[in-house]
Amino acid sequence: MAPSSSVVSKIKVQLKLAISRLRMVQQKDTAIAKQQRRSMAQLLEQGKEESARIRVENIIRSDITTELLEVLELYCELLLARTGLLEAKECDPGLEEAVKSIIYAAPRTDIKELQQARQLLVEKYGKEFALEAIENSDGKVAERVVKKLRVEPPPPELVTLYLKEIARTYGVPWPKREETPEEQDDDDEDTPSSRQAVKSLEAPLSTEELNKATPPRDLGPKSPVSIAPPSPSTDNLSPRVKLPGPPQLKPSAKMSGLKKQTPSTEAKGNGTNMDPDGKNVVGGKIPDVDELAKRFAALKK
Repeated sequence: MAPSSSVVSKIKVQLKLAISRLRMVQQKDTAIAKQQRRSMAQLLEQGKEESARIRVENIIRSDITTELLEVLELYCELLLARTGLLEAKECDPGLEEAVKSIIYAAPRTDIKELQQARQLLVEKYGKEFALEAIENSDGKVAERVVKKLRVEPPPPELVTLYLKEIARTYGVPWPKREETPEEQDDDDEDTPSSRQAVKSLEAPLSTEELNKATPPRDLGPKSPVSIAPPSPSTDNLSPRVKLPGPPQLKPSAKMSGLKKQTPSTEAKGNGTNMDPDGKNVVGGKIPDVDELAKRFAALKK
């Protein structure tokens, strides 16, 4: 018999290989299941419900197997994390469920690495321990592992739920809703027949009321330019449209400076002339010959 330390080291190696292999198989099964679900959706869309109900059982079985491999992967990780307890001659109670579940389920899987780890565990704990695990006489094998390894047809409720979920995922209208006789009667009552016209319950308007009525805004030619008001925002809760109007001129700085000039400048700017005596000449008329002669005489003095 090999020493206990060498067996434990071999178990550690096989557990690591089994974990990587289990993950790879789960990814592969998941990809295949997606393709199968897509084909089920096509069958439902084509109206082949009976064929879809039979084939969907393979998807259910594949999902159950994937869940079983996930549980066995967790047990392998547990044993790998507690390898110190594997050194003992007897199986530790904290490892008994994981060890017996692997011994019970490994022969029913196609994972060779997991089967080799099972052989090492049987070699480590003996044939009597392995026999108890295989027969599950003490009930230490996990119930979820035993349940997932049962070979039995899925219940019809589970099949229907699977088909509904596949149809919802791929947007297929299934199951097709059938109208009841009561709904058909209601539709007949709501739909008018071709021979009978729907009578209006309102009385026609008189001519006076029509004359008093305000014509709609849409009546008449529409303007080629339409301006939509801006949408309200947090900065401007009630926006308004401002149409362009005549410009409002504001006095500039240069105009303000002109107002502060001397009266003579203002007089010239307003078109008022001043004679040599300092009198204002109202109006911008051209002076005659006599006025010019007086101005020259004043200049000579």
